[in-house]
Parts: sequence; structure tokens; C-alpha cells
Amino acid sequence: MAVKKVFVSGCYDLLHSGHVEFFKQASRFGDVYVGIGSDSTYLEYKHRKPMFPQEERLFMVKSIRYVKDAYINAGHGVMDFIPTLDIVKPDVFVVNAEGGSEEKRKLCADRGIEYIELQRTPHEGLQARSSSSLKEALGRNESAQTGYEGVPARLDIAGTWIDQPYVSVHHPGWAVTISLEPTFEIMDRCGLSTSTRKMIQKIWPVKLPKMDPEMLARLVFCFENNPERVGGHVSGAQDAIGICVPGLARHYYDNNFWPEKIENTVDEMTLRFLENHLALVLMEPRRLGCSVVEGRDITPEKVAGLANAAERCWDAIIRHDLDAFAESYADSFNAQVSMFPGMVTPTVNGILCPESSIQPYIDKYSSLPDVMAWKVSGAGGGGYLALVVRDIRFFRSSHPEAIELHIRRQ
Repeated sequence: MAVKKVFVSGCYDLLHSGHVEFFKQASRFGDVYVGIGSDSTYLEYKHRKPMFPQEERLFMVKSIRYVKDAYINAGHGVMDFIPTLDIVKPDVFVVNAEGGSEEKRKLCADRGIEYIELQRTPHEGLQARSSSSLKEALGRNESAQTGYEGVPARLDIAGTWIDQPYVSVHHPGWAVTISLEPTFEIMDRCGLSTSTRKMIQKIWPVKLPKMDPEMLARLVFCFENNPERVGGHVSGAQDAIGICVPGLARHYYDNNFWPEKIENTVDEMTLRFLENHLALVLMEPRRLGCSVVEGRDITPEKVAGLANAAERCWDAIIRHDLDAFAESYADSFNAQVSMFPGMVTPTVNGILCPESSIQPYIDKYSSLPDVMAWKVSGAGGGGYLALVVRDIRFFRSSHPEAIELHIRRQ
């Protein structure tokens, strides 16, 4: 009698004894064929790159003696294995109980494949292992070694400057921000709330504590704006809120330093929409002695335009309307620059400094066909150019210097 074909699927990034035991148990039903999640699917589903690239994971899985053969899945999402399933044409599909689903059961029924769910059990004498517990342990170890790499950053999306009372006194409005996982090296003086990040690191060097995000933001804001500090400048509340409140947030300011209300969403499709269409390009750090507020021209009409653009921007993001998002994003930046031209061409030590202008960066990237809108991070004068693009992966294929963003979910 011919040996049955058994199919299993997974990512197998941190290969451990639990995976090997699962393959062993599956091999009781026949020859085991494995579908492995691709790097692109892993990034889409987990919102981070795998520790080991797909070729290396394929090599490791194929080297296990309980595995007959293995393939990189060509599909996408949680059912990325379907093309591999149709190549192997198995008699049996085996899953761990927690990986089972009615969708998989129905797929097998439609194709005449026996569907089996196994309980996760460790090999005799060994400790139970799971990828999530291993990653948790590695994360704790890495945080202990690096000190502060777990502290998020903030990217302002629209309404920048409305958190300063000398702006919102003319017209109330929303600031829109996202909280970013620190998946790339965050440069100082680059508009991602690095000064607020450093303040946070003085209190919580490894990561943010688990507590109500708004209360946490209030604590950070008060600590950063100690009334006894020298200088007197009050950092806008959107820095603390943008770091501490996960996902996409908006906060409403009306002639006060702290907003009247804060709203946020961690809706998965909304955050993926932003991640698919936002990119950062590093310019130059803001120069020492640089001022973006000299020469400001704030009027009620300009602030009303800023507030209107930020409200439209939030609505477009929630609706996943790319064209409306790009238009309102550009309108918000144009309103900012009309009030603070130093965001693009700042003064340095009180003197207008054309050579410090970031206009050449704007000219370069705004002319690209895949770029729909642009702004500078934070108060400008340097830092990152934050682009709205048609598709981040396609854009990075021709512009590898562009940084893909990962928004903090919790």
C-alpha cells in the first residue's frame, strides 16, 4: 500500500524542539511535506521581519529527518499554503489544535483531504516550547542589553503646531499622530520626538510601563516640562501622546497645552493602510542653533486651514481613502509651512540660512511618480521626509533608502 502524504504548514522562524516533535507526531500518518511562510507573508502577518530568511528556514526544516520535503508557500495571509497544498496533493492535513480553524477544515473537506488536529505536547523529558514564549524571552534579554530600544517614537501625520496655545488660540483643532515601534535607528534632532524619548528613558530605560496610555502621557508631559527647568519652552503635548498612546491617535487642542480629548484606534486594517502607504527618508539632522519659529506668520485663516486639513486627514485614514489621505496630508503640511516657513528654510543662529534648506530633498522626492504627498517630521528644519506613496514595497524596490514603518499595536 502506498505511503500517505501528510501536509503541515507554518513559519518555523525560531525552530525548536516543539516543532520537531510536531513533525515526528505528524509522520505517524505518512510522509510529511511542509509549507513554510515566505518572508513577505511573515512581514504582512506579524508586522516584523523574520529572524531567519525563508531560504535558511527552508534549509533547516528540510534537514529534519521526519520531513520528506518542504516548500516556500507562494500565497498570502493565514491561508498562504493553498498553492503548496495543491502541489503536494496530500491525503492528510495535520495542524496543532491552536492553529486549527473551520476555514482549514472546510478547505480539506472540499478537496477530499483528511483533517487532523494534534494537541501540543513536548517530547518526553523536554520542556514545552513555543515560538511566542521564545521571542518573549529573547525580547526581555535584548531589552536588558540595549537599555532603551523598546521605547516607541512618534510621527506627526497632520495638525502639527496646533498643540501650542499660541496657535490654537486662533482656531481649535486636532493633531494626528502615530506611535512607531523602534524598528530602525532613530537619529537625534530628526523630528520623531527624540527629546521626549530621552526624557522617558530617564524614568523607564527599557520600555514603557503597562498603564493607562493617557495617564502615562500626562506623566511624561509633566516630567519633560518641569517648571524649574531652564529655558521656559513648553514641549507640545502631542510628543508625549504620540509616543504613549498606541496606534493612530488624534488629540483636540483649544488654547491649552493639554488637549480637551484624545481618541485613538488600533484597528488592524487601518494601521495596515498607513503602513502600506507611508515611508520615511532620512535627510540631515536639524543643525545646532537652528530655529524654525523665527519669521512665523500665524493668522486665524491659516490655523483654520490647518485644523480643517487635519480633520479631513483623520477621516480619510479611517475610510482607507488613499487619494483623500494624500490630499489632506499635503494640505496640512502646506498650512504648517505658510505659518512657519522655517520648517523648510530655517535660520541658524538668527541668520537665514539657505544652505540649510531641505527644499532640495523635497524637490527630489516630490517629483517621483509613486510619491503622492510629503511633509517633514516634527517641526522640520531637517530630520525625516515623511512620504505618502502608492505602495511601500514597490517604492522601496527602487528606493531602498526609504524606511518602512511599523505602528505600535499595544
